Amino acid sequence: MTQDWIVYMIEASDGSLYTGITTDIARRFSAHQSGKSGARYFHRGRSPVRVVYTEGADDRSAASKREAAIKKLSRSQKLRLISDLQMSSR
Repeated sequence: MTQDWIVYMIEASDGSLYTGITTDIARRFSAHQSGKSGARYFHRGRSPVRVVYTEGADDRSAASKREAAIKKLSRSQKLRLISDLQMSSR
């Protein structure tokens, strides 16, 4: 089965982490940068800096559930998730 949905985390200009889902990470990041159709999260003095984490999901439901689970993690747990991804891609 293909993984059409992506769960992602973006590092914001204030160092915070934003979590979302999409089917096209480049388009979504661009939307966040433009501020036109991005999340309100980036309308409040924050700007997106870079995508720091991506994870594939089989469908929207699975992506939404994983997004919710990641949002419940503490900051240190999110940073560990990012670190683990970077270590596995080396």
